[in-house]
Amino acid sequence: MTSFRRTAQRSAALAVTAAAALAVTFVPNPATADKDDRPARTVDVRLIGINDLHGNIEPPTGSSGRVTLSDGTQVEAGGAAYNATHIRNLQAEVRNSVVVGQGDLIGASPIVSALFHDEPTVEVLNKVGMDATAAGNHEFDEGYRELLRMQRGGCHPADGCQFRESYEGARFPILGANVTLAANDRPALPPFWVEFRDGVPIGFIGMPLKDVPILVDPNGIKELEFGDEIAAANRYADLLNWLGVKSIVLLVHQGDNTSGGGPDDCRTVAGGPGRKIAEQVSPKIDAVFSGHSHQHYNCTVIDPAGNPRPFIEGLAFGRELSVVDLKIDKRTREVIRSATVARNHVVTKTVDPDDDVQDIIDLAKSKSGPIANRPIGTIAQDVLRAQNAAGESALGNLIADGQLAATTGNGAVLALMNPGGVRADLTYASSPAGEGNGVVTYGEAFTVQPFGNILQTVTLTGTQLKAALEQQWQVVNGAQRQIILQPSAGLTYSWSASAPIGSKVSNIVLNGTPLDPNASYRVTINSFLQGGGDGFSAFTGGTAITGGGIDLDAFAAYLAANPNTAPPALGRITTTP
Repeated sequence: MTSFRRTAQRSAALAVTAAAALAVTFVPNPATADKDDRPARTVDVRLIGINDLHGNIEPPTGSSGRVTLSDGTQVEAGGAAYNATHIRNLQAEVRNSVVVGQGDLIGASPIVSALFHDEPTVEVLNKVGMDATAAGNHEFDEGYRELLRMQRGGCHPADGCQFRESYEGARFPILGANVTLAANDRPALPPFWVEFRDGVPIGFIGMPLKDVPILVDPNGIKELEFGDEIAAANRYADLLNWLGVKSIVLLVHQGDNTSGGGPDDCRTVAGGPGRKIAEQVSPKIDAVFSGHSHQHYNCTVIDPAGNPRPFIEGLAFGRELSVVDLKIDKRTREVIRSATVARNHVVTKTVDPDDDVQDIIDLAKSKSGPIANRPIGTIAQDVLRAQNAAGESALGNLIADGQLAATTGNGAVLALMNPGGVRADLTYASSPAGEGNGVVTYGEAFTVQPFGNILQTVTLTGTQLKAALEQQWQVVNGAQRQIILQPSAGLTYSWSASAPIGSKVSNIVLNGTPLDPNASYRVTINSFLQGGGDGFSAFTGGTAITGGGIDLDAFAAYLAANPNTAPPALGRITTTP
């Protein structure tokens, strides 16, 4: 079994060894130097990137399983067995290739993978030949120690080995250039990795976004610190360059939202954090693979030295592969930027699925099936997570209603659900067991709410509750961020788009009565929010904390108690100019 520390040491040792070899061979031999200005010999390398897979080894369903093209048409896409075939076909077109990831390959996964702590997904990635990946925020969902186990191997400390008799770990390094140990500022994850193709070294710097502490349970990452992405990328680009590695790629789990478009359009919203990184990191970096936003785009940005480089992200859940073809000068080992070609490749289902990967999926399905296929309730029609202009969604409301119902015994009078915890639509016809009759299985509910957060009912004053609602708008890294909490029935309020941050919310009413700033209210939230997740620090001031059950159990119980559940009406949140 390979230890995580040895992986990091091996990465550094490989780079140092490469530097020694490069130092010997770097000076051109006059006898073989180019004459008459003939072009230098080049090495062509294809980079194949995947981001935000989230354990979707089966083809995702509903809107999560479709890709919208530039002309507005849609195609079905995704599924690890199809991914494997597409990767193999892309590799067959070139002499050299490297398979990389941009984070969130595991975590927030469907039950077929999550039931086994994402060990099936890591086995799939091993099988397709993943060479290196950045850590995303969801790699830390179960804490730093669990991420170490995912890398090193070994059975889960509480659940043991349930998928196979043993778990060997990831054969590829999980990188975190900006992740350090708080106790001594040493790297907590390998910061970079070096691959050789036709004797030419290619360096990969990988990292999660610096906002991980507000995106995961703080208790699991207490020993870690997350630094600025640009500073970390520049530090290791300089180191790789000093070691003689001149072709450098950044794998960063941070990206931008878009205004639509197809796989190869560049319609990123202005001022996004991904573009800022892509434009400002060291000119020694030749390409930027991004993730996190679950959008697709293929952009060219100008680096600080005035040279172009690709900034690309593929659609989440394994629906697209980001392909960047590099041409590297074999003498200087530099990427010829003008020859770089980038595109997003749609993972269609028009190819034969890979048999070996399908075997892994089938085993996971057979072992999880008795649990995943158990009916737990019925719905009258699709219940969607898409948010309206006010930020409210029918599925978010439904989950909040279930959480309130599960905690009335704790004195709860309202519940609030974070939208990032709602991971998929609840669709009427998607259930294998239901065959289109609205049956909801445990596996479907799990896909909607995969985190296993504990419900907690806390006492907040009216003033504290309003402060929490005001924190739905924050300024992060100079840009405004909006995260609208989903309210249970009985809570209504308005917010103003033009009002300043901190004064946007008004007309808060609970069960027909205006909110009293001095009164106390019992509010149910999940453990992620109670710990200050998503920047909601106001919730940490709650008192008289009473634990409830698991959020998924509350959701399942609510569906069981309310047959043929219809989507809750919107209108709990309204907007004003």
